[in-house]
Amino acid sequence: MTSTVTYLGELRTEATHLFSGTKIITDAPLDNQGKAEAFSPTDLCATSLASCALTIMGISARNHAFDMNGAYVEVTKIMAADPRRIAKVVLRFVMPQNDYTDTQQQILEKAARTCPVSFSLAEGVEQVMEFVW
Repeated sequence: MTSTVTYLGELRTEATHLFSGTKIITDAPLDNQGKAEAFSPTDLCATSLASCALTIMGISARNHAFDMNGAYVEVTKIMAADPRRIAKVVLRFVMPQNDYTDTQQQILEKAARTCPVSFSLAEGVEQVMEFVW
C-alpha cells in the first residue's frame, strides 16, 4: 500500500504517505463548492506532472554530471466541463542559469516530456511544456 486518504468532511481530505508519514490536505476548489484552502485533487494532479518532470530532469542532470538546482515550474491547470476534467496543463520551466549547452537542454527537455506522470495522464489532457533557458 502506498497511502491512505481520509475524508474529513466539508469537502476536505487528508492523504498520508505510509512510508514517510507525510500528510497532504486537499480541498474542493471554489468553482466546485469548495473553500480552496488547500490544493484541490486536480491541482495535485497538474502539480504532480511538474514535480515528476523536475525529478526525472534532476536524475538526467545528475547522470550527465551537471546541475539544475533552483529550477522551478510555473503550473497552470485548465479545466473543462461536461464531464468536469483537466483539459490542459501548461508547465513553464524556469531554469536557474543560462549557460546550458544545446545537448544539455535537449537532455532536460526529453526527460521532462517522458516522465511517468506525463505518460500516465489521459491522451485527452493537453500537456504544454515551455522552457526558459
